[in-house]
Parts: sequence; structure tokens; C-alpha cells
Amino acid sequence: MVSSVVLLEIRDTPDATRRLKMEELIQGFQVLEFNEEADVLAQEYLRRGIFPQKYSSDANHLAIAVVNGVDYFVSWNYTHLVKVNTRREVNLVNALKGYKPIEIVAPPEL
Repeated sequence: MVSSVVLLEIRDTPDATRRLKMEELIQGFQVLEFNEEADVLAQEYLRRGIFPQKYSSDANHLAIAVVNGVDYFVSWNYTHLVKVNTRREVNLVNALKGYKPIEIVAPPEL
């Protein structure tokens, strides 16, 4: 699975060769859309300061996964996503909003 936010990020990749390789890599993946429900959850993450406003796309990525019931969110982003504190705070908000917990992991953890 890949989110519609990832597709936008890939399309914005300035290096055409790299962009093409990434597009080929995700071809055939299910695309999870950024909808109103995900936006509301992402805004809650931002409101609570889990993610800086400047990095709202990180909140969007995660919210899309959560509202779609994804069990594991895999990222190399150690700055805003793959951190113990982020895991705890995100899952607290998820519980308060009626969503199940999500495991935020780096690829080596799989």
C-alpha cells in the first residue's frame, strides 16, 4: 500500500530517472486516499504538537494509514516518525479518537 501523499511526493521528484524508478517500484500498489477523515486526524496530530506544522505531510501520511486500519507504518524518518515519543503520542490520540494503535517502525525492524 502507498498513500496518495506519497504519489504527490514522487511526482515532485526533480530527478526524472529517480522519479521513474520510484513510479515503477510502486506500480500495482493499492493507493490509500487522503480524505476528510484522515485530514481531521492529521490536524489533531498537528494541534497537539506531535508533528511540527512545517512537516504536516508526516501527519498526513500517518493519518491515512490509521484511518485505513494499517497495522504497520514503515519509514526511514527518524526525525518525526520513528521515535518512541511519536509512537506513544500518536497512539494516545488514536485511542482517544477511537482508532486502533499503529506500529511505527523503521525497515530494519521488520
